[in-house]
Amino acid sequence: MLVGVTEGLLPIGRFARLCRLSVKQLRHYDDMGLLAPAHVDPDTGYRYYRPEQARDALVIGLLRSLDVPLPAIGQVLAGTTDVLGDVRDRMEADLARRRRNLAALERILAAGLPLPEVRLAREPARRVALVRDVASEERIGEVTSACVARLIGAVLGGNAAPHTRPPGHGADDDPSAPDGGPLGTLIGLFPLDLAPEIAISVAVETSVAVPGTVPDVLPGGLFAAATHVGPYEQIGLTAYALLAWVGDHGHLPAGPLREVYVSDPARTPPDQLRTRLMIRLDDAE
Repeated sequence: MLVGVTEGLLPIGRFARLCRLSVKQLRHYDDMGLLAPAHVDPDTGYRYYRPEQARDALVIGLLRSLDVPLPAIGQVLAGTTDVLGDVRDRMEADLARRRRNLAALERILAAGLPLPEVRLAREPARRVALVRDVASEERIGEVTSACVARLIGAVLGGNAAPHTRPPGHGADDDPSAPDGGPLGTLIGLFPLDLAPEIAISVAVETSVAVPGTVPDVLPGGLFAAATHVGPYEQIGLTAYALLAWVGDHGHLPAGPLREVYVSDPARTPPDQLRTRLMIRLDDAE
Protein backbone atom coordinates (compact mmCIF):
# COMPACT_ATOMS: atom_id res chain seq x y z
CA MET A 1 0.00 0.00 0.00
CA LEU A 2 1.36 3.39 -0.97
CA VAL A 3 1.41 5.97 1.78
CA GLY A 4 0.38 8.68 -0.66
CA VAL A 5 -2.93 6.93 -1.41
CA THR A 6 -4.20 7.40 2.13
CA GLU A 7 -2.54 10.70 2.88
CA GLY A 8 -5.12 13.07 4.39
CA LEU A 9 -7.63 10.23 4.84
CA LEU A 10 -8.96 8.89 8.12
CA PRO A 11 -9.00 5.17 8.89
CA ILE A 12 -12.48 3.84 9.59
CA GLY A 13 -11.99 3.70 13.37
CA ARG A 14 -10.99 7.36 13.68
CA PHE A 15 -13.69 8.42 11.24
CA ALA A 16 -16.28 6.50 13.26
CA ARG A 17 -15.29 8.36 16.44
CA LEU A 18 -15.45 11.70 14.62
CA CYS A 19 -18.99 10.96 13.39
CA ARG A 20 -20.22 9.23 16.57
CA LEU A 21 -20.98 6.09 14.60
CA SER A 22 -19.77 2.54 15.00
CA VAL A 23 -17.49 0.82 12.53
CA LYS A 24 -20.29 -1.70 11.94
CA GLN A 25 -22.69 1.11 11.04
CA LEU A 26 -20.23 2.65 8.59
CA ARG A 27 -19.75 -0.70 6.90
CA HIS A 28 -23.52 -1.12 6.67
CA TYR A 29 -23.99 2.35 5.17
CA ASP A 30 -21.30 1.50 2.62
CA ASP A 31 -23.12 -1.74 1.73
CA MET A 32 -26.37 0.26 1.37
CA GLY A 33 -24.70 2.73 -0.99
CA LEU A 34 -25.23 5.66 1.37
CA LEU A 35 -21.66 6.49 2.32
CA ALA A 36 -18.86 4.89 0.35
CA PRO A 37 -15.32 5.24 1.71
CA ALA A 38 -12.91 7.40 -0.20
CA HIS A 39 -10.49 4.51 -0.50
CA VAL A 40 -10.51 0.77 0.17
CA ASP A 41 -7.16 -1.00 0.49
CA PRO A 42 -7.23 -3.72 -2.19
CA ASP A 43 -5.10 -6.05 -0.08
CA THR A 44 -6.70 -5.69 3.36
CA GLY A 45 -10.17 -4.32 2.50
CA TYR A 46 -9.62 -1.59 5.08
CA ARG A 47 -11.71 1.53 4.54
CA TYR A 48 -10.55 5.16 4.62
CA TYR A 49 -12.63 8.34 4.59
CA ARG A 50 -12.08 11.99 3.77
CA PRO A 51 -12.66 14.38 6.71
CA GLU A 52 -15.26 16.29 4.67
CA GLN A 53 -17.35 13.10 4.47
CA ALA A 54 -18.09 13.59 8.16
CA ARG A 55 -20.97 15.95 7.33
CA ASP A 56 -22.84 13.26 5.37
CA ALA A 57 -22.07 10.69 8.04
CA LEU A 58 -23.43 12.99 10.74
CA VAL A 59 -26.58 13.63 8.65
CA ILE A 60 -27.12 9.90 8.43
CA GLY A 61 -26.63 9.49 12.17
CA LEU A 62 -28.96 12.40 12.95
CA LEU A 63 -31.77 11.19 10.70
CA ARG A 64 -31.45 7.59 11.88
CA SER A 65 -31.81 8.85 15.46
CA LEU A 66 -35.13 10.34 14.30
CA ASP A 67 -36.20 6.96 12.84
CA VAL A 68 -35.93 8.15 9.25
CA PRO A 69 -35.59 5.03 7.03
CA LEU A 70 -32.32 4.53 5.19
CA PRO A 71 -33.87 4.80 1.68
CA ALA A 72 -35.26 8.22 2.60
CA ILE A 73 -31.87 9.26 3.99
CA GLY A 74 -30.33 8.34 0.65
CA GLN A 75 -32.72 10.74 -1.08
CA VAL A 76 -31.84 13.49 1.40
CA LEU A 77 -28.13 13.02 0.71
CA ALA A 78 -28.96 13.26 -3.00
CA GLY A 79 -30.60 16.64 -2.37
CA THR A 80 -34.27 15.63 -2.18
CA THR A 81 -35.43 16.86 1.22
CA ASP A 82 -39.14 16.75 0.32
CA VAL A 83 -39.11 13.06 1.23
CA LEU A 84 -38.92 14.06 4.89
CA GLY A 85 -42.47 15.38 4.67
CA ASP A 86 -43.65 11.90 3.66
CA VAL A 87 -41.69 10.38 6.54
CA ARG A 88 -43.31 12.85 8.94
CA ASP A 89 -46.80 11.97 7.63
CA ARG A 90 -46.14 8.27 8.13
CA MET A 91 -44.87 8.95 11.64
CA GLU A 92 -47.98 10.96 12.46
CA ALA A 93 -50.18 8.15 11.18
CA ASP A 94 -48.23 5.62 13.21
CA LEU A 95 -48.46 7.81 16.31
CA ALA A 96 -52.24 8.14 15.86
CA ARG A 97 -52.51 4.34 15.51
CA ARG A 98 -50.48 3.82 18.67
CA ARG A 99 -52.67 6.29 20.55
CA ARG A 100 -55.79 4.43 19.40
CA ASN A 101 -54.25 1.13 20.50
CA LEU A 102 -53.31 2.65 23.86
CA ALA A 103 -56.88 3.87 24.39
CA ALA A 104 -58.25 0.41 23.58
CA LEU A 105 -55.75 -1.21 25.94
CA GLU A 106 -56.70 1.21 28.71
CA ARG A 107 -60.35 0.29 28.15
CA ILE A 108 -59.50 -3.41 28.54
CA LEU A 109 -57.45 -2.70 31.67
CA ALA A 110 -60.34 -0.73 33.18
CA ALA A 111 -63.24 -3.01 32.22
CA GLY A 112 -61.68 -6.31 31.15
CA LEU A 113 -62.20 -8.04 27.83
CA PRO A 114 -65.51 -6.96 26.30
CA LEU A 115 -68.56 -9.14 26.98
CA PRO A 116 -71.44 -7.43 25.14
CA GLU A 117 -74.86 -9.01 25.05
CA VAL A 118 -75.20 -11.06 21.86
CA ARG A 119 -78.63 -11.63 20.34
CA LEU A 120 -79.87 -13.69 17.45
CA ALA A 121 -81.85 -11.71 14.89
CA ARG A 122 -83.41 -12.74 11.62
CA GLU A 123 -82.83 -10.18 8.87
CA PRO A 124 -84.50 -9.90 5.47
CA ALA A 125 -82.50 -9.49 2.29
CA ARG A 126 -81.92 -5.81 1.60
CA ARG A 127 -81.44 -3.99 -1.70
CA VAL A 128 -78.63 -1.51 -1.30
CA ALA A 129 -76.48 0.98 -3.12
CA LEU A 130 -72.85 0.73 -2.13
CA VAL A 131 -69.38 2.06 -2.81
CA ARG A 132 -66.23 -0.05 -2.64
CA ASP A 133 -62.54 0.43 -2.04
CA VAL A 134 -59.53 -1.49 -0.73
CA ALA A 135 -57.21 -0.62 2.14
CA SER A 136 -54.29 -1.93 4.10
CA GLU A 137 -55.06 -2.88 7.69
CA GLU A 138 -53.55 0.39 8.92
CA ARG A 139 -55.83 2.49 6.67
CA ILE A 140 -59.18 0.76 7.24
CA GLY A 141 -60.63 3.66 9.22
CA GLU A 142 -59.38 6.29 6.78
CA VAL A 143 -60.69 4.44 3.72
CA THR A 144 -64.01 3.65 5.39
CA SER A 145 -64.53 7.35 6.14
CA ALA A 146 -63.77 8.18 2.51
CA CYS A 147 -66.33 5.58 1.37
CA VAL A 148 -68.94 7.07 3.70
CA ALA A 149 -68.29 10.53 2.23
CA ARG A 150 -68.57 9.18 -1.33
CA LEU A 151 -71.82 7.38 -0.57
CA ILE A 152 -73.39 10.36 1.17
CA GLY A 153 -72.42 12.58 -1.74
CA ALA A 154 -73.89 10.13 -4.25
CA VAL A 155 -77.18 9.71 -2.35
CA LEU A 156 -77.74 13.37 -1.54
CA GLY A 157 -76.66 14.40 -5.03
CA GLY A 158 -79.23 12.18 -6.71
CA ASN A 159 -82.91 11.35 -6.44
CA ALA A 160 -82.57 8.16 -4.42
CA ALA A 161 -84.88 7.69 -1.44
CA PRO A 162 -83.37 5.17 1.00
CA HIS A 163 -85.92 3.29 3.07
CA THR A 164 -84.10 3.03 6.38
CA ARG A 165 -84.14 5.54 9.19
CA PRO A 166 -81.48 8.25 9.13
CA PRO A 167 -78.40 8.00 11.35
CA GLY A 168 -78.92 9.23 14.86
CA HIS A 169 -82.53 8.02 15.14
CA GLY A 170 -81.53 4.76 16.82
CA ALA A 171 -83.35 2.62 14.27
CA ASP A 172 -81.82 -0.64 15.46
CA ASP A 173 -82.50 -0.05 19.14
CA ASP A 174 -85.74 1.91 19.09
CA PRO A 175 -88.47 0.45 16.84
CA SER A 176 -90.62 3.52 17.47
CA ALA A 177 -88.06 5.87 15.89
CA PRO A 178 -89.63 7.82 13.03
CA ASP A 179 -89.11 6.83 9.42
CA GLY A 180 -87.91 9.21 6.76
CA GLY A 181 -84.96 11.47 6.13
CA PRO A 182 -82.88 12.00 3.01
CA LEU A 183 -80.22 9.48 4.04
CA GLY A 184 -80.67 5.99 5.43
CA THR A 185 -78.62 4.20 8.04
CA LEU A 186 -75.20 3.36 6.66
CA ILE A 187 -73.80 -0.17 6.78
CA GLY A 188 -70.11 -0.99 6.60
CA LEU A 189 -69.12 -4.38 5.21
CA PHE A 190 -65.75 -5.91 6.12
CA PRO A 191 -64.37 -9.36 5.21
CA LEU A 192 -63.59 -11.79 8.00
CA ASP A 193 -60.46 -12.97 6.17
CA LEU A 194 -57.76 -10.32 6.41
CA ALA A 195 -55.44 -9.87 3.44
CA PRO A 196 -52.78 -7.32 2.45
CA GLU A 197 -55.53 -5.47 0.56
CA ILE A 198 -58.83 -5.51 2.46
CA ALA A 199 -62.04 -5.02 0.49
CA ILE A 200 -64.28 -2.41 2.11
CA SER A 201 -67.86 -1.53 1.20
CA VAL A 202 -70.29 0.98 2.65
CA ALA A 203 -73.96 0.54 1.75
CA VAL A 204 -77.32 2.19 2.25
CA GLU A 205 -80.70 0.50 1.68
CA THR A 206 -82.55 1.82 -1.37
CA SER A 207 -84.85 0.44 -4.07
CA VAL A 208 -83.68 2.74 -6.87
CA ALA A 209 -80.41 3.21 -8.70
CA VAL A 210 -78.00 5.76 -7.29
CA PRO A 211 -75.50 7.20 -9.80
CA GLY A 212 -71.94 6.63 -8.70
CA THR A 213 -72.77 3.52 -6.64
CA VAL A 214 -73.09 -0.22 -7.24
CA PRO A 215 -76.48 -1.89 -6.76
CA ASP A 216 -76.37 -5.04 -4.66
CA VAL A 217 -78.44 -7.25 -2.37
CA LEU A 218 -77.32 -8.00 1.17
CA PRO A 219 -78.44 -11.56 1.95
CA GLY A 220 -80.86 -12.17 4.76
CA GLY A 221 -80.85 -14.95 7.30
CA LEU A 222 -80.07 -15.52 10.94
CA PHE A 223 -77.49 -13.17 12.42
CA ALA A 224 -75.61 -12.92 15.68
CA ALA A 225 -75.62 -9.26 16.70
CA ALA A 226 -74.05 -7.13 19.42
CA THR A 227 -73.96 -3.38 20.02
CA HIS A 228 -70.67 -1.56 20.34
CA VAL A 229 -70.71 1.62 22.40
CA GLY A 230 -67.67 3.84 21.96
CA PRO A 231 -65.31 5.19 19.31
CA TYR A 232 -65.28 3.57 15.89
CA GLU A 233 -61.58 2.73 16.23
CA GLN A 234 -62.46 0.43 19.16
CA ILE A 235 -65.09 -1.55 17.24
CA GLY A 236 -62.55 -4.37 17.00
CA LEU A 237 -63.06 -5.07 20.72
CA THR A 238 -66.73 -5.84 20.23
CA ALA A 239 -66.05 -7.68 16.97
CA TYR A 240 -63.69 -9.94 18.92
CA ALA A 241 -66.39 -10.65 21.50
CA LEU A 242 -69.02 -11.32 18.83
CA LEU A 243 -66.80 -13.77 16.94
CA ALA A 244 -65.87 -15.46 20.22
CA TRP A 245 -69.60 -15.92 20.99
CA VAL A 246 -70.17 -17.41 17.54
CA GLY A 247 -67.37 -19.90 18.12
CA ASP A 248 -68.42 -20.71 21.68
CA HIS A 249 -71.92 -21.59 20.45
CA GLY A 250 -70.72 -23.84 17.67
CA HIS A 251 -71.77 -21.64 14.75
CA LEU A 252 -69.97 -20.97 11.50
CA PRO A 253 -69.75 -17.29 10.48
CA ALA A 254 -70.57 -16.22 6.95
CA GLY A 255 -68.94 -12.88 6.25
CA PRO A 256 -68.72 -10.09 5.82
CA LEU A 257 -68.95 -8.45 9.21
CA ARG A 258 -71.65 -5.78 9.09
CA GLU A 259 -71.30 -2.52 11.00
CA VAL A 260 -74.61 -0.69 11.22
CA TYR A 261 -73.88 2.90 12.19
CA VAL A 262 -76.78 3.70 14.49
CA SER A 263 -75.53 7.03 15.84
CA ASP A 264 -74.79 10.21 13.96
CA PRO A 265 -71.12 11.05 14.69
CA ALA A 266 -71.84 14.72 14.00
CA ARG A 267 -74.19 14.84 17.00
CA THR A 268 -72.85 12.11 19.27
CA PRO A 269 -69.68 12.15 21.43
CA PRO A 270 -67.21 9.42 20.39
CA ASP A 271 -67.58 7.49 23.65
CA GLN A 272 -71.37 7.32 23.12
CA LEU A 273 -71.43 6.22 19.49
CA ARG A 274 -73.56 3.11 18.98
CA THR A 275 -72.69 0.65 16.24
CA ARG A 276 -74.55 -2.62 15.74
CA LEU A 277 -72.26 -5.46 14.65
CA MET A 278 -73.81 -8.38 12.80
CA ILE A 279 -72.49 -11.69 11.49
CA ARG A 280 -74.63 -14.02 9.41
CA LEU A 281 -74.58 -17.61 10.64
CA ASP A 282 -73.72 -19.93 7.80
CA ASP A 283 -75.07 -23.02 9.56
CA ALA A 284 -78.47 -21.50 10.38
CA GLU A 285 -80.06 -21.34 6.94
